[in-house]
Amino acid sequence: MYIIDKSKNRIEKIQSTTFKQLGFKEREHLQEWIANNPSCLNEDLLIIQKEFDGFNDTNERLDLLAIDKQGNLVIIENKLDDTGRDVTWQVLKYASYCSTLNSSQIISIFSQYLSKHSNAESAETLLEEFLETEDYREKLNIGNSQRIVMIAGEFRKEVTSTVLWLLNYGLRVQCFKATPYKLQEQLFLNMEQIIPIKEAEDFVISMANKSREEVGVQEQMKERHITRRKFWTAYLKEMNKSCQLYQNVSPSKDHWISAGSGISGVTYTSVVTGDYIRIELAIWGKTQDENKAVFDALFSKKSKIESDFGTKLNWERLSDKKMSRIKYELDGVSVFKEEDWQKMIDFMLNAVPKFESAFKKPIQELSRR
Repeated sequence: MYIIDKSKNRIEKIQSTTFKQLGFKEREHLQEWIANNPSCLNEDLLIIQKEFDGFNDTNERLDLLAIDKQGNLVIIENKLDDTGRDVTWQVLKYASYCSTLNSSQIISIFSQYLSKHSNAESAETLLEEFLETEDYREKLNIGNSQRIVMIAGEFRKEVTSTVLWLLNYGLRVQCFKATPYKLQEQLFLNMEQIIPIKEAEDFVISMANKSREEVGVQEQMKERHITRRKFWTAYLKEMNKSCQLYQNVSPSKDHWISAGSGISGVTYTSVVTGDYIRIELAIWGKTQDENKAVFDALFSKKSKIESDFGTKLNWERLSDKKMSRIKYELDGVSVFKEEDWQKMIDFMLNAVPKFESAFKKPIQELSRR
């Protein structure tokens, strides 16, 4: 690393040093820096635990546990100036332990972390916002999707050769070289991804994926898509006998289907997950201001709408988000349990026609404005 002297049109080398020489420690310093600024690893990560030791029959603990934007667990292991010989075996054990964690366990782990650090926010809310889907549970730790990140000042040859071999088998492993620099009283830290080289990372990963016909996550998602399409087929068959709302809608692999309301960006949406089924009026037009205006106009007629519907609705303005919604749902049922399907369909057969009828006139009045 060099510093540029513009006045002299010269560069001056900044001397690298070691964490040991600077008096820095692995847990007290390097781990805290990464936990508080995970973007230093060149991506958006959500730290959900530090010094995680929730493994059965072992006292081992991993340095940091995170989630990436795809819902994969990321095992982060920090060393200071030298990886040592056994770090690859260590992180592989951690990854195997974490592979068994289900979505409920991950939420519990994250909740404990937030509580320990006096953060009153809900783990569920933060996960939904980070993964940008209310169906976030379906994305958490699917199949063998766990990733490994190792950070150290120097990587031994036996470590790098093992990592390169693992990459060929589709394991997502990254090595970051952490180098401290000192210039007079100023200290600098350079985090450089050395395996796979950042510029070639996508190529390395794609080649590894190509060598495998299928991965567990793809197979599981395919099964979920098949299940949802099968449910929507049964749902629409029954719904279309008595309700015209979804007559022109086809079964979907997604967790929702929608029909227009007469106002652009406002739809009657049926939503199904592993936890609930619901009908909602989704307000997601071009701008946040327009959406809030539509919501507020409907909210002003809340009493009449709920009276026509026959019971109270859940009104979510979501002031800090673009969309708003008004919903009615049945909890405790799962699209992935076929024995729940008839109960879910019966619930919607009763709710959807009344829901559409209750909003029909208010929406027509809005459309004429």
